[in-house]
Amino acid sequence: MAKINEPTVTHASSRPREQRLWMLVAGSLLAAAGYALEPAPITETSQDGGTIPSQTVSLPVLGNSDSNGRMIAVTGVDVTGTAILYVIDTVDPHIAVYQANGGAKGTQGIKFVAARKIGLDLKLDGLNDKSEFSYSDLEKRFEDDGLIPAK
Repeated sequence: MAKINEPTVTHASSRPREQRLWMLVAGSLLAAAGYALEPAPITETSQDGGTIPSQTVSLPVLGNSDSNGRMIAVTGVDVTGTAILYVIDTVDPHIAVYQANGGAKGTQGIKFVAARKIGLDLKLDGLNDKSEFSYSDLEKRFEDDGLIPAK
């Protein structure tokens, strides 16, 4: 009788520390981005064609995430109510973004929005960084204080 290969289960503690850290950072950033979305103001049209501002309606920000030894999937809802799915490959660093629409049969569907290889992005020390200190400034301070070894 042929032996069937058992699936390999990778536990979080057996993943390289850098990969676990990347997964935590990516998930946190995507969740924070979803919570930072501002609700869109809703306006009504008056009988004379003008607009009447009405109260801002907050849309619930729903999201979920999961991962295995290689992929991270994060879902969310944008301010228009459209479902968004981010898929991140942590082994061969890529991100793909999808948008799903519900509603009437004619408007239902999934749309591939964007994809990018992010390996070089993750090597940057900063881009559009408005922080008080640059990475290199902080690194120098840490080296001067003996908190990390000098290069």
